[in-house]
Amino acid sequence: MAVLELAIAFFVLAVIAGALGAGGVAGLSMDVAKWLVVVFLVLAVLSLVF
Repeated sequence: MAVLELAIAFFVLAVIAGALGAGGVAGLSMDVAKWLVVVFLVLAVLSLVF
């Protein structure tokens, strides 16, 4: 669950940064959030299979 919580935190950071006009920080945070969601999904599938 820690990976998913980090993904949500980075998503919230991206939304706040986007609202405040910091496009670079928002884009970077959104990229990190996307990768963390992918990692979470891969680990979830692996834990279900094995």
